Amino acid sequence: MAAAVAGLPDRPSSLGVGISGGADSAMLAVHATLFARQQLLPLHFFHIHHGLQDAAQQWQAHVHDLALRLQVPCHSVRVQVDLSQGDGIESAARDARYQAFARLSEQTGVRHVLLAHHRNDQAETVLLRLLRGAGPGGLAAMAPCSTQYGLTYLRPWLDVDRPAILALADSFSELSGWHPVLDPTNANDHYTRAALRERLVPELDARWPGWQRNLARHARLSGETQQILDEVAAADFAGLEPAPDQGSFSLAAWRELSPARQALVLRYWLALQGQRMPTEARLSDLMRQMRSLHALGHDRQMQVKHGQVWIRCRVGRVLLSAA
Repeated sequence: MAAAVAGLPDRPSSLGVGISGGADSAMLAVHATLFARQQLLPLHFFHIHHGLQDAAQQWQAHVHDLALRLQVPCHSVRVQVDLSQGDGIESAARDARYQAFARLSEQTGVRHVLLAHHRNDQAETVLLRLLRGAGPGGLAAMAPCSTQYGLTYLRPWLDVDRPAILALADSFSELSGWHPVLDPTNANDHYTRAALRERLVPELDARWPGWQRNLARHARLSGETQQILDEVAAADFAGLEPAPDQGSFSLAAWRELSPARQALVLRYWLALQGQRMPTEARLSDLMRQMRSLHALGHDRQMQVKHGQVWIRCRVGRVLLSAA
């Protein structure tokens, strides 16, 4: 934890910890409490009540009980999980959680939040993204430090195996009498990650002991590869005569790039605009239409729906507009 905070450009004025009540986040909260007191840093616990489990109300009370024992302020927020986007309940719950963290940060002034993702989580994430056909960026999985909704998230335990965390939780329970909650969805293979954990992970553990360490290393290497690709994409985008707000670029300049770099810079541009990455098929169709346009876009007007926006071409400029 000390290394994660020391690696920041500036010393944070306070810290938050995302805590569900499970063993991982609870033990991170305990460690963060000791660290914050040593560093004289204000600390806050953030608990998100998703309302998806009958026991969620009891989990909230249980988390506040731990916070009371540790004498750390705890803030809870109830969220509504939006399933209308069609990406599944796990993705929707994750989006709701990060939005709630942003709300709590506004209330408390916290700009840095600690999350308890560990090596086993990282390995499972790499596997899931590999099965879904992710590229280097996706296979980089979770970064030790990332930003979302204006907050910086730190994951100091990405190189820690979960058995070590569970052993720590057992010791803490013996000393304090406080026991972590058990989320039944973690073993319900109706959920994608739980299915991976219950069906595939035992086989991998039996045949390839230590596979989590190898996949965590793969994530780090993929992250380095993606950083190089981002630098190439940024340089290419700078040559596309971008608008001052980066909201549009020259079609003719884009067509001078190789196909691979055309695809790379399009993904880079969409990411700059806060858009989700298109599927390979949708990106290929977009590129086909862009290549068939007149160099100045006079012969017809391209209009491709992407999420909640349109990708259009107007007088030789590729841009986004509201749907």
